[in-house]
Amino acid sequence: MTTGFSHLHSLLRWILLLLLVITIIKAFTSKNYSAGDKKLALFTMIAAHVQLLLGFSLYFMKGIYKFFQMEGAMSNSFQRFWMIEHLFGMLVAIILITVGYSKVKKASDEAGKNKSIKVFYTIALIIILLTIPWPFKEGFAAYGWF
Repeated sequence: MTTGFSHLHSLLRWILLLLLVITIIKAFTSKNYSAGDKKLALFTMIAAHVQLLLGFSLYFMKGIYKFFQMEGAMSNSFQRFWMIEHLFGMLVAIILITVGYSKVKKASDEAGKNKSIKVFYTIALIIILLTIPWPFKEGFAAYGWF
C-alpha cells in the first residue's frame, strides 16, 4: 500500500507542477480573468491539497517520523531535508496556493485576480521546486524521476 501511495505522490507531483506552470503562464499572458482561469486555479489548489494529504499519509505510514532525532537533524543533511525542509517547504507552498486562490475569489477586478495568481502561485512554485527530492540532489539519486 505504501508503494502505491508513493507512486501516486510522485505522479501527482508532475501533475501539480504542470498545473502550476500553466496557471502562472495564463496569469502572465492574459488580461481578462475567465471562468476557465478560475477553474484552472481551483484544480491546481485541489491537486496541491491532495498532494499534501498523500505526503502526510506517507510520512506516517512509512513511520518516517520515528527515525528522526531532533538533536541530530540539523547536522545530517538527509535527515534535515525530510524532517524540516521538505515538510515545511511544501506546507508553506500549499498555504500560499490556498491564500492566492482565496484572494482571487475576493478580488473584484481582473488585474487583482491575475496579480494574486502571479504572486502567490509563482512563489509557491519556486518553493516546491526547491524542496522536491530531485535525483540530481546529493543523497537522492535512488529516488529517481518518478
